[in-house]
Amino acid sequence: MFTVFAENLQSFGPIFLTVWAVTILCILLWPQRYFNSLLLMASLLVTMLFVSGFFGENGGSFLMICFLLVMLALFLVPVLLIINGIHLIRRESRSPAHLLSLALGLVIGVGEIAAVAYVLCTAYSLHWETLNLWLLALTLTVFYFSFLVLSFVVYSVFIQILPHRMDFDYVIIHGCGLSGGERMTRLLSDRVDKALEVYRKCRNKPILIPSGGQGPDEKISEAKAMTDYLLAQGIPAEHILPEDRSETTRDNLLNSRDLILERPGRKKTALVSSNYHVYRCLRLAREMGFRCTGIGAKVAFYYWPSALIREFIAIFVTPGFLLWALGGWLLCLCPLLFF
Repeated sequence: MFTVFAENLQSFGPIFLTVWAVTILCILLWPQRYFNSLLLMASLLVTMLFVSGFFGENGGSFLMICFLLVMLALFLVPVLLIINGIHLIRRESRSPAHLLSLALGLVIGVGEIAAVAYVLCTAYSLHWETLNLWLLALTLTVFYFSFLVLSFVVYSVFIQILPHRMDFDYVIIHGCGLSGGERMTRLLSDRVDKALEVYRKCRNKPILIPSGGQGPDEKISEAKAMTDYLLAQGIPAEHILPEDRSETTRDNLLNSRDLILERPGRKKTALVSSNYHVYRCLRLAREMGFRCTGIGAKVAFYYWPSALIREFIAIFVTPGFLLWALGGWLLCLCPLLFF
């Protein structure tokens, strides 16, 4: 029976190609839209089904293995998040931002325990209706929001591996605080080094815009620290246009955009930030009608999960996304109506 199904799957080649073509096109045209993350997840699912068609009678086994691997990954997620959270606290500090990974791991872990408890109650015909209902509601809630986070993570990684044509007129470098009030942190220096990489790959050298103001505990502005570093790396002063009034990511983009619009000529722009931060930068740029290409700098792996969760929360609490996500959550709870 599966052989017939496999043959039909192989005939879906045009559909498989169409789904991926639409996904890639949407990502290239509107990289800042969250809907693309759902498209990407759908494309991966279609790919898994399509590939199973080439295993003939073993296609069912292939799908089962894929399903088991996904389930194993889901159950490993809270464990890895908790381990990452503990490691981050030891390496950095016990600030609320650094507790996110640990907290999310505990929440997902509770949800997965609820899922296992619900399955056991159902399997052994334990008719604890109220308890079963609450367990199912908790399970659906955790898996729904876990799926949103997973989609965001997968998409954030995917847009980093898309190739970019290195042909820019301006490169904005997002600031992120200084160490000791005057030295660039590792996070910031990685951003500047990535911008230098982009600069050197461009045939016609772009204008670099180090963007970041001076915080109350800083001796110089972030823009000044980045400028000094760029000059020390041999970048001509005429290729540097500091922006030293920004206090937030939105300010970075808005003030840098204004500087670019004041100048004549073509305005093809790249924004460089840490890889976990690029997607939110692109969303903010879209809101202000500023078309950019996002390029991410690497960060330490132990820091990445917590930072990415923080970025997701920042996007989640925006009014438009919050309403959309809550509407999806209510739809996800619809099975409770049948109990």
